[in-house]
Amino acid sequence: MKGIVLAGGSGTRMYPLTLATSKQLLAIYDKPMVYYPLSVLMLAGMRDILVISTPDSLPALRNLLGDGSHLGLDISYAEQAEPRGIAEAFIIGADYIGNDQTALILGDNVFHGAGFPRILRACRTRLNGCTMFGYPVSDPERYGIGEVDGSGALVSIEEKPLRPRSNDAITGLYFYDNDVVEIARDLTPSPRGELEITDVNQTYLKQGRAHLVRLGRGFTWLDAGTHDSILAASQYVQVIEKRQGVRVACLEEIAVRMGYIDADACHRLGAGMKNSEYGQYLMEIAQSLG
Repeated sequence: MKGIVLAGGSGTRMYPLTLATSKQLLAIYDKPMVYYPLSVLMLAGMRDILVISTPDSLPALRNLLGDGSHLGLDISYAEQAEPRGIAEAFIIGADYIGNDQTALILGDNVFHGAGFPRILRACRTRLNGCTMFGYPVSDPERYGIGEVDGSGALVSIEEKPLRPRSNDAITGLYFYDNDVVEIARDLTPSPRGELEITDVNQTYLKQGRAHLVRLGRGFTWLDAGTHDSILAASQYVQVIEKRQGVRVACLEEIAVRMGYIDADACHRLGAGMKNSEYGQYLMEIAQSLG
């Protein structure tokens, strides 16, 4: 399975912050926002990752992440010149995906919870069509909502419903089989000229191949697309890290614990940032594993 981080868009809701930089390079507490979706794909066991962003943002993202080899990854890049919908990612990334399955995560989504890597890998193993991840919210009318029946089967998907049938918001993380590329190519653009991810998911639902994994108690999902939500995400990460003494979405730590790099490589990465608490943390992790 290959991963895609969709880090595009103009970030207009974040003006004036995003007039000079990509939204995905803004800080969520002590790390760039893009670290958080990348960490999810890494925890799911993916090492081939495509980052899609605007032509203006790609140079800075490349400067931050490079080719991924320092993390044991293979990171590629592609342009989305204009925001033409989430589903366009599969057309842009068609050659990259090839004959593989793919996971798509939005560049402003933050996930955190015990046992999440196990859930992600289980979903990869049993993937049959499309798997979405639901999260309970108090204001479901603001989200795409998935409804399941008494047996847990997904029966409907509604985008920002006036009368929601459930409170399970569909998050910005999706697993797909290889059919997603052709499904995206066959979509009719919305009146705004966008290829909607909901239409992709509806196609799988009609085929009886759409599934919803519900993330409930013990999990956190945050959509960091506004000033307030970035602040909330930063405060959440700060509390976890200060209270537990661990780092959320620390790519280097994930890489060494997943066996993508060895402890010496992790220590070198930390030493390159030794004047920061982050770098010191990496060196401590490396020493504990060495």
